[in-house]
Amino acid sequence: MKVTLRKVGKSPFEFERKLQDITLKGYMQYDSNGLILLDAKLTGILELDCAVCGEEFELEVDEDLKFFISDGIYKDEENSLIDVVEATNGELDIDELIHSEVELIKSDYHCCEFCEIGED
Repeated sequence: MKVTLRKVGKSPFEFERKLQDITLKGYMQYDSNGLILLDAKLTGILELDCAVCGEEFELEVDEDLKFFISDGIYKDEENSLIDVVEATNGELDIDELIHSEVELIKSDYHCCEFCEIGED
């Protein structure tokens, strides 16, 4: 699902996208300095391998996402250190965003409930 950024205005542009067992639901709206605010929630179930025993387990995902989107390269002239995703061709690919967030979660250290108990 691709969103054309020039269609995002001052009133919230709501969206919901589900890929497999993960849903991203939220809104985008023009903020300032040519940036668009994305405020969304990533929810669902991910199948992961336990970092300790290697067994597969399900992780319930419930993550708040809040960052800015720039149409093209963003130059932070004020050194504000805000989170900015740079979109290309005037579009934001929501599917790619979901995949990126899922991979970020997967790259973290996760234990199944049995190994978590053993670490206490």
